[in-house]
Amino acid sequence: MTLLIMAAGNGSRYGALKQFDELGPNKEFLFEFSIFDAIKSGFDHIVIVTKEHFVEKIYDYLSERIPKNIKIDVIAQKVEDIPLSIIKKFKREKPWGTAHAVWIARNYISNDFIVINADDYYGKDAFKKAAKFIRENETRNNYGLVPYYLKDTLSDHGSVSRGVCKIKDGMLVGIKETLKIEKKGDIIFDAESNTKLTGDEPASMNFWIFNTSIFNAIEKQLELFLENDDNINNGEFYIPIVIEKLISSKKASVKPTKSTSSWFGVTYAEDKSNALQLLKSKSDDNEYPAPLWKN
Repeated sequence: MTLLIMAAGNGSRYGALKQFDELGPNKEFLFEFSIFDAIKSGFDHIVIVTKEHFVEKIYDYLSERIPKNIKIDVIAQKVEDIPLSIIKKFKREKPWGTAHAVWIARNYISNDFIVINADDYYGKDAFKKAAKFIRENETRNNYGLVPYYLKDTLSDHGSVSRGVCKIKDGMLVGIKETLKIEKKGDIIFDAESNTKLTGDEPASMNFWIFNTSIFNAIEKQLELFLENDDNINNGEFYIPIVIEKLISSKKASVKPTKSTSSWFGVTYAEDKSNALQLLKSKSDDNEYPAPLWKN
């Protein structure tokens, strides 16, 4: 089983590359705790998608720390890596988005895998549930998702983007990438549509459970996405966009699996102190060794 970590974001709201901020008690990156939890749940291959100039540095960093029996691939998310059918010329520096980040790994992953954000903490139970899903899943067009309650994924310091989910009879029936969710007092709302939210909505934090069939599904939609000049210039190709279309066309199903773990992350610089405190507390309570890696 493979863990795919998306670590190519620009961190514009954080003011730095948050995925490589030293948040652990011994200056670990936040995603190292996800790697630790994944390994404990039976994952033996780590793939990290990042910016090109970080590839060698991150590979060397992890190779010195994580167990030697764990395979590591660190790959660059390049804007020029697009389907061969797209022959348009374009100038763009910003990454295409999370669905493109997953597709980038198509030549490195040959088994079932999970996808996570580098700047989120998901908790041990999330990885246990994902491993169980993979072991029991027998259908290639059935994927998984570990959602969290929306109210538990917000920041006190500004708006966040979340995939707001609709679940019926235990299956995901819809997901909307909502880019500006804000909390003011006890009120949670989508600032773009001025729609009030309860906070009890399941929210995707990009903890997806896939198999290799997702790569072809993403590529087909990516080709359509890149035919639009507006998308070429300004668009972002998110995982929920792909999933929503697969569900609505009945080409795939997605089963959410709720975790008992608590989520936290860093969207804004002001979120950092909370992450530092929580990770220290978990180490003090012996949930994680300190330092995280013996070697």
